[in-house]
Amino acid sequence: MEECRVFVIDDDVSVCRGLSRLLQSAGYKTEEYNSAADFLKRELFTGTGCLVLDVRMPQKSGIELQQQLNKQNSQLPVIFLTAHGDLPIGIAAMKQGADDFLTKPVDDEILLAAISRALARHRATCKEQKKLSDIQRRLDRLTPREFEVLQYILGGGTNKEIANELSISEKTVKAHRGKVMNKLNASSAAEMGWICSNIVKLKS
Repeated sequence: MEECRVFVIDDDVSVCRGLSRLLQSAGYKTEEYNSAADFLKRELFTGTGCLVLDVRMPQKSGIELQQQLNKQNSQLPVIFLTAHGDLPIGIAAMKQGADDFLTKPVDDEILLAAISRALARHRATCKEQKKLSDIQRRLDRLTPREFEVLQYILGGGTNKEIANELSISEKTVKAHRGKVMNKLNASSAAEMGWICSNIVKLKS
């Protein structure tokens, strides 16, 4: 089973420890940090996880950490905790992509539910990115001519139409089509259709 990681970041050591114990009792592996700077020292985390992040911390606030992570293209979901119920900060955090904004003291079940939702979303995001990265690797194997033929295939062109457009023989088109199918690891027309539908996502 996939191990999910929850990063608890709060300058209050007792709060950080208490949240970590709660999450561990729910089956999550946790890491505790008492400042944004300490968290930023760790190596890049590439698994499924999320941040439970205090809004108000000395030196670098939770909002500032979120902004820095966004600049680094981090996909880790962020759940903010605040003891102040600051609506403007909450709105700003959500606009920057925060998954949730909860007021301390937070109910255990509400926090666990928010974490469950965040991890489910992150898991789906990672799965989609992995799929698109795999498609990109397949596309990178195509020669310029093969990619050109693929574009005509995506446009619904027949072998004859593609041959006319590229001023080559139908036999050559069939050969290119076969190589495209092979390099994209598509064993059927249906699978080629699936790959093609995801190429649109890749280009968007």
